Amino acid sequence: MTSVLQRSLTGTDGFVRCEACGDLTYGKRFARELGVCPGCGWHSRVTAAERTAQLLDEHTAEPVPVLGTADDPLGFTDLKPYRDRVVGAREATGMACGVLVSHGELAGHPVVVAVMDFRFLGGSLGVAEGEAITIAAETALAERRTLIVVTASGGARMQEGAFALMQMAKTSNAYAALDRAGILTVTVVTDPTYGGVAASFATLADVVVAEPGARLGFAGRRVIEQTIGEQLPPGFQTAEHLLAHGMVDDVQSRANLRAYLGRLLAVTRGTPDGWTAGRRDTVERDPLRLPRRDAWQAVRLARDAGRPTVADHLAHLLDGLVELRGDRAGTDCPAVLAGVGLLDGLPVAVAGHHKGHDTPELVAHRFGMASPAGFRKAARLFRLAGKLGLPVLTLVDTPGAYPGVSAEETGQAAAIAENLRLMSVLDVPIVTVVTGEGGSGGALALAVADEVLVSANGTYSVISPEGCAAILWRDAAAAPRAAEALGVDAASLLWHGIVDGVVTEPDGGAHEDPEAASEMLRDAVTGVLAAQLERDPRTRLRARAARFRSLGLPS
Repeated sequence: MTSVLQRSLTGTDGFVRCEACGDLTYGKRFARELGVCPGCGWHSRVTAAERTAQLLDEHTAEPVPVLGTADDPLGFTDLKPYRDRVVGAREATGMACGVLVSHGELAGHPVVVAVMDFRFLGGSLGVAEGEAITIAAETALAERRTLIVVTASGGARMQEGAFALMQMAKTSNAYAALDRAGILTVTVVTDPTYGGVAASFATLADVVVAEPGARLGFAGRRVIEQTIGEQLPPGFQTAEHLLAHGMVDDVQSRANLRAYLGRLLAVTRGTPDGWTAGRRDTVERDPLRLPRRDAWQAVRLARDAGRPTVADHLAHLLDGLVELRGDRAGTDCPAVLAGVGLLDGLPVAVAGHHKGHDTPELVAHRFGMASPAGFRKAARLFRLAGKLGLPVLTLVDTPGAYPGVSAEETGQAAAIAENLRLMSVLDVPIVTVVTGEGGSGGALALAVADEVLVSANGTYSVISPEGCAAILWRDAAAAPRAAEALGVDAASLLWHGIVDGVVTEPDGGAHEDPEAASEMLRDAVTGVLAAQLERDPRTRLRARAARFRSLGLPS
């Protein structure tokens, strides 16, 4: 951290003054804190070499050579010749260009890391920097390593004109090749990341994580305010603002970043050898062996506030959950939880409706009613699962899709339809469990699966019993009759083939022993996934299509 400390020393021997809060910190402590103020959490800029050392396992980093490019393609001169600016940046930083590329290991996982250095002409994107990012992507492709890019940039380099602009397309093409090859890409956003970098490889990554306070955007705050003549809100374009608006997956402090990335990288290892062996099918598949339950009682149990939520279940089922947030179009939906993690050591992608237990939680999560952003967030996860070959587990618990004005204005019907189509062709195993309410298209949008299961006290229907009663009986009090007629209970659903099996619950229902309910869910899901992983993908896709094709037809 020597260079950071030297830049930050205030004249008080051995102390660093925070640029945000003004507090003094002993230099050695500042170094131990990785350049983060222990008082306010301000993240100072670090060099590319320092960042690489922070991320990669000790003694594993090896430089990746980047071929030289034209130093001054336009012969540009402003207040001084551009060539002189480049020479000065090289002398000041000891770098050939503004990106340092290395391959090595992070928590034992092979990676390629490309780190931008803001000291080099403001981290601007020129031909040399575009070439370095492209070489990093090509190295990741050739060696089948995850690509991690740490961004810090004011945008495309003006002195290289359209040559700099073309680097956006060049790097994006390199990322497209990684997508086709199923290579995970990750962006770590540091302050600032603007312009051509933000509008190309920085936001094309599968997972985008930002440091606290880091700014990301196409145009900077000053430019926007001068252009539109408006005062922007506080915190605009910061990592926290972006997280709330679905543009980044997480905000992680520098001290936690390596651990976060390690959890993410764990899902790239594939199915462990022998994982499918010896796993039992604990799902009940015979409707005659199920106790006959009054349908209205099933509805009331499915809605019990004490039932485990998707968050409760996943906390029990998964190790190292890394949550993915946002639809990348300006919104995150609190009613859908999506992420990746390890299920008994098996890398999986998971998505589910999240309700909550008490009134504040239910309101915060919109009672599990997903907006279009929620379905598009799930679609992001499904596409990532297809890219990485991850089995998908979805947990359904929703009264239905969110019916508000904003949902209609942002394409609720289209978002649901897109998910139905996407899940129908996703060539990885998909298992769905209706753990509570399975309400209408909002449920089905996460339930086009190879096997659809329902918890013993779960329900599944085209409409709520109350809604059906109000429309057809013209009396909401007829809801119990409607529930029976709709066949919403587990036994009826299994009898009609709407679901393929029933997951047992503790006596009295999942709310009586949530931990035991999660354990029963684990046993059921792992057994079904083991069977699906043994199937040929093409056979599995044909069977998935046939499953839904045959519903309601004469047997």
